[in-house]
Parts: sequence; structure tokens; C-alpha cells
Amino acid sequence: MRPCLPKTISIIALVVLSLLPYNAAAQLLSATKSQTEETPKTEPDSLGRRTPQGTVNGFIKAISEEKYVRASQYLVLSRRSYRKEKERIRIAQAFQRLLDQKGDMEVTSSISNKESGKTDDDLPPGIDKVGTITTNNTVINIYLENQSEDDKPALWLFSDETVSAIANATIDDDTFLDRILPTTLKERKLGGVPVGHWLVVVVMTLLCYMVAWGIVSLISFILTLVWPKARTEKITAIIEAFNLPVRLYLAVWIFISATQRMGISIIVRQRFSVIIVTIAIVSFLMLLWRLADLLSIYTKRRMTERGRISAISVILFLRRTTKAAIVIAGIIAILGAIGVDVTAGLAALGIGGIALALGAQKTMENFVGSVSLIADQPLRVGDFCKVGDIKGTVESIGMRSTMLRTQARTIVTIPNGELASSKIENYAHRDRFLFNPVLTFRMETTPDQLRFLLVEIRALLYSHPGILNTPPIVRFTGITADAMKVEVTSYIEANTFDDSQEVQEDLLLRILDIIDKSGTGLAYPSQTIYFAKDSGNSAEKTTQAEDTVKQWKEKGELQLPKFDPKHVEEIKGSIRYPEEGSVVKPREENELNIRYP
Repeated sequence: MRPCLPKTISIIALVVLSLLPYNAAAQLLSATKSQTEETPKTEPDSLGRRTPQGTVNGFIKAISEEKYVRASQYLVLSRRSYRKEKERIRIAQAFQRLLDQKGDMEVTSSISNKESGKTDDDLPPGIDKVGTITTNNTVINIYLENQSEDDKPALWLFSDETVSAIANATIDDDTFLDRILPTTLKERKLGGVPVGHWLVVVVMTLLCYMVAWGIVSLISFILTLVWPKARTEKITAIIEAFNLPVRLYLAVWIFISATQRMGISIIVRQRFSVIIVTIAIVSFLMLLWRLADLLSIYTKRRMTERGRISAISVILFLRRTTKAAIVIAGIIAILGAIGVDVTAGLAALGIGGIALALGAQKTMENFVGSVSLIADQPLRVGDFCKVGDIKGTVESIGMRSTMLRTQARTIVTIPNGELASSKIENYAHRDRFLFNPVLTFRMETTPDQLRFLLVEIRALLYSHPGILNTPPIVRFTGITADAMKVEVTSYIEANTFDDSQEVQEDLLLRILDIIDKSGTGLAYPSQTIYFAKDSGNSAEKTTQAEDTVKQWKEKGELQLPKFDPKHVEEIKGSIRYPEEGSVVKPREENELNIRYP
């Protein structure tokens, strides 16, 4: 994977930042603040010392122009000996020299541009830390301090503690760069800095990238040797995704460490700090970009293998959305790195996002619904289901809606947002089919006839091969105004709905035979006036049923309230299904896995 957009972003960012003047960030920031803040305007300071960022920028600009008297006005020089101009110049030059040799200043954009300074650090109010200097195994913290009273405009200067430490610090005679550069490159200056420093920065940029490339390549090679999985397509793609971003970030880290130890001028390092931070941001965004591509390709392949074609459109949409979010976040981060106040832009973006969300509420609801349908999988293409009052087979699951084909062969389109919040009854994933008829018998039915019916229907369910191997429930559940009620509960074992219907049909026919054999009949569902003579129950069959129950009782074989497990084993699978005379041939019977006596 070699995405072009991250490289394009990085090139554009480098070109724009290289063309920006040093104080462009401060000017952009000031322009933005003047439009957004409603606080009363304070009298501007001619040296720009109202904020910590303005003080640092002003000091760096003054030493770059070699105006050391002006640079000393950014320092707290409270001692009497510091009042001499020569001493003030000495301290400003010493400060510059220490920063060049072993100093580390924060990136301009990370220094506070508010009169109050930073309020979220551990320092007291009115004090900000903007860098450090390491000399003779001693660390000098660079502090800025607000010298004004609370009711007056802020005036930020380098603190007396920092200035005293700088005045007493030991300064090395020469840096590594001073020793290796020829005199011509040290004497000729560009922007207040020897030309040699600029040339070394350019050379160091190339060298640091080459060193980072070599380190990352070596690590990748070692991984392939010691880890066999690193040679697989999946792991190779992950290593490839991390390769360039890690290389850029490592090059930035090596560049910062090397230039500080070589003694590159603080002026050059401070100007390049914005570009360095931007490259670090771009490398991180590039990593996110590549991981989004890698994850979407892997997920899309998995969905294709599983046959979940409807999920691919959602994956592609999420990948595009993620990339758009990465680009927006990258632009905001880069603008913040170069010092542009993005608060107003974020506020406008938030308001626009709210307006867009309100306008596209239904669209977003349907999209979220489609994502939840694909994630939870309550239904799939080809499933027969019931949504509300609608029954049908799922034809397709799209980004906005799902289509069902009803039994009347019509197409019903249901928005995914509505579908995700509806009750979905899916018939396709049933592992068994419920057989639950409620039988009502005539009021004339005798207790022994009911016992006969209960035993024979249970025996039917135990012995039928189409019934799941669980104890069936056949209970005399009550007496209504016009009938005796018996409820049957068992489960049919079948692969499809059509197979279950076949078994259910056979069971109902056999139950009708049992009812006829008992001598009673099913009750009428309503009251009926008969003008003809009612023959009533069959006396002969009633006597036979009662004799049969009597024999069961005498022999101790009445299978109530439960069946004897031994008797269950004896009759299990003893019914021929389908019945003799059916068009189903023995070969088909074997395919149905049906046992016959």
C-alpha cells in the first residue's frame, strides 16, 4: 500500500512552512484573537512582551538581528551591576551562547499566547517554563515571569532566577560545529546565523532520514529472520504500514538530538521546530491512514469469504469517513503547530456539524441502523422473518433500507433505522419447530375416555420419529363452558419449515384416529341447537375405551401421570412414517433418516 495523499500533505506542509517568515505564526495568532476575543483591549507593548510567546519570539528576533541591547530588555536585570550596557550585552550574548550549545526551547506554538500564561501547569500563576539549559551537569530552567501587578497589563520577562543562573554559568569555548566549520562559513551570516549552520541543517536532514531508513530496514529484516509469521501476507502488510511513518518519526527524533549536541544555533532550531513538529504530526496521521486502509482491506476480505456482501458497502463507507476525519484532524493539528488559533474554526465546525446532523438526522439514523444490523446480524439475506406485521424473505440489506419479499411476492422496503428499533422474529434459525395444538372434546366425554386419549396421544408422540427426543407434554388443562380442554406441547425435529409441516400433518391425522378410536369427538366451538335426534357417544367404543383403561389399571400399566421409561423405550420409533401406501420410496425414507419397525 502506497497512499499518495499522506505524502502530498507532508510535501505541501514542508513547502508552506519553509516559506513562512518567522513571525508569521504570531501575526496569524494575533489576527485570530483580535476577531474572536471580546475582552477589553490593552495597550500594546512595543517589544511584544504582553504574552510568553511574544517575549520568546521577540528575544529570538533580537539576537538574530544582533541587537543585544534590545534583547536584554526581555530579561529581568534587577541587580545594579546589570544596569551597565556592556553587562547587559554580555548577559544577552551568554544567554544566546548557552542556548546554542546545550539549550532546548519549546516549540513556539506550544508557548502560551495569553496574557495570563499557562494555567494548567504545576507552576504558580504568572510563571511559565519555556525550556532548559544543561551545563556542567546542572540543569537551568528557563522561566518567564509576569512583572506587572494584577490590575495592569502583563509584562513577561525572563525571570531573575534564570538570568542569575545564566550570568554565573560556564560557557564552553567552542562547540563541535565551531571546530569543524571553515572560517568562511562561520564569518558569513544569513539571518543572524553563520551560513555553515544552515548548510549543516540541510545535510543533517538527509543524513538523519538515511540513518532512520537503515535502522527501520534492519529491524524489518531481523523480524523476518527470527519471526516466521513476519513473512506472511498479513504481517508483511502491517510492517509495510508502519515502515514509512516510523522512519519519519525516527528521523525527526535523531535530527533534534543531533542538532542540539552539535551546537546548531537556537535561532535555526527554533525556526525549524515548527517544521519538525509538523513532520511528526504528518507521520502519525500517515500511520493512521495506512492502518485504516489495512483494516478495511482485511475486514472486506473476511466479509467476502463469509458471504456477507451487504457489509462491504458499510466497510467502504467507514473507511472513507475515517480518512476524512484523519485529514480534518491533520489540518487542525498542523494549523495549531504553526501557531494559528483554531478555536474559532473548531466552534464554526461544531456548529456546522450540528446543523448537518439535524438536517441528515434520518440518513444518519438509517446508516447507524444498517451498521447495527450488520454487527448484530438479527437477519441475513435469504432469511424468512417477521418485522412487525410484515412477513417475508430478506432480499437485500442496503446502507439505507432493507427489502423483504412477502408471500404475496410483493417487495416491502423498511428503513434500517426503523428496522433496528423493531422486534424482529427470524424463522430461519430455528433448531426445532413447536407442535402445540389445543384439543377440545365434547362435554359428554367420560374420565376414562380422557385417560385413554391422554395415554394414546402421549404414546404417539413418544413413538413418532419426527418428534424431538424430549418428554412431550399432553395435559388435561381444564373444563370450559362447552368442552374438555387438552393441550399438547412437543417439538418437531426437521431441517426446514416444509419438513416440519409434513410431520405436523401426520401427527394431526393420527390424533384424529385416536379421537375416533376413543369414542368421543371434538367439541363444537359455539352453542348449537339440534332439531334432529343426537346419536351421542358410541356406546360400543365407549365400553371398549373404558375396558382398556380398566385393564391398564388391573395390570398396573396406566401410564399416568407419567410414562414408564421402559415402556417409552419399547414403543420409541415403532410408528411407520410416512404411512404405508405413501408415495415416498425406501430410498427417500433413508434420506429422511426415518426408522421403521
